Amino acid sequence: MVRSKTIEEIDEAKENEDLKILEAVFFISGRFLSMQELISLSDLNPILIRGLIDKLKDKYEKNDLAIEIIEKNGLWKMDVRQEYSHIINKLATGSSEFTKAEQETLAIIAFKQPIKQSVIIKIRGNKAYDHIKKFSDLDLIKKKKTGHTHELSLSDDFYDYFSISESERTSPPKLSDELNREIELAEKEVEEEEINRIKEE
Repeated sequence: MVRSKTIEEIDEAKENEDLKILEAVFFISGRFLSMQELISLSDLNPILIRGLIDKLKDKYEKNDLAIEIIEKNGLWKMDVRQEYSHIINKLATGSSEFTKAEQETLAIIAFKQPIKQSVIIKIRGNKAYDHIKKFSDLDLIKKKKTGHTHELSLSDDFYDYFSISESERTSPPKLSDELNREIELAEKEVEEEEINRIKEE
């Protein structure tokens, strides 16, 4: 009986330690993580991680904490609950969720939507394919097939994600003249390429 209780206590202590490790991984990363990343960063197995994520969710809910674990398309992230997001927006000077390059790609989509994916690639290079995939996986953008490319525009989730008000949606900040010219040039090039492709077909 004593031995059984000791084993239970050992198991509980191990689980608490694993829970703290996973919590630390979420806290420090500050971004959406795949299961593979969670395994790599925590050295825990996927079955264990899934159980621990559920326990973390329950812990934050039961204790009525301002943080929560969000799951989106097989990715997980520790975040501040929606009702407290205005506090974070006041404190945040930039989103650690995205690299500077990703933020720049997203800014072009946000300010020039709808915009063809081929135009984005022309301006931002092939790395933008990864950026667009990430935004799409997080449901921040909508992709609509048009010819040989996709037309990209913002989803409703984008506005919720960045807590953008109705008034801010109708009057977004403008891109620099230089970037606007670059986009116009890329759009012309893409248009010419599409026309030539049609001619060849």
